[in-house]
Amino acid sequence: MPITDWPCDDRPREKLLNGGAASLSDAELLAIFLRTGIKGFTAVDLARNLLGEFGGLGALLRADQSRLCRAKGMGVAKFTQLQASLEISRRYLHEQLQQNDSLTNPQQTRHYLHSKLRHYTYEVFACLFLDNRHRVICYEELFRGTIDGASVHPREVVKRALRH
Repeated sequence: MPITDWPCDDRPREKLLNGGAASLSDAELLAIFLRTGIKGFTAVDLARNLLGEFGGLGALLRADQSRLCRAKGMGVAKFTQLQASLEISRRYLHEQLQQNDSLTNPQQTRHYLHSKLRHYTYEVFACLFLDNRHRVICYEELFRGTIDGASVHPREVVKRALRH
């Protein structure tokens, strides 16, 4: 049954407009992004299948181009749209940080660092340089390592801190 035949309160788009984005499941949010289904599958069915195949929204968003494009109902255009939406999110978080001007609690810091580091498949040692009012002076990735470790040279960390 096509989504247009569903009761209005069950349709993802109308649900978002009436209850906000937080009221939708991951599959419903993804269905809005996908816009259309494929033969025999609504956009919601397709979204549920994709989430099941990849093991959740995070894994789907982290998938590389070749893996995502092999999935039923996906292709290069959808991959580029997903990448663009992720970059918009990262830039939004960065802009929020600039407006808030400081990292005043662990949650803000976690969100900031998560947006910077989440896609790496290897260890990264990064420094977040703050002033005495918790405002970000600079974020720098100083060392990169392997999948389970990174060598850190304290002298280099101190040099960068003194420079800032």
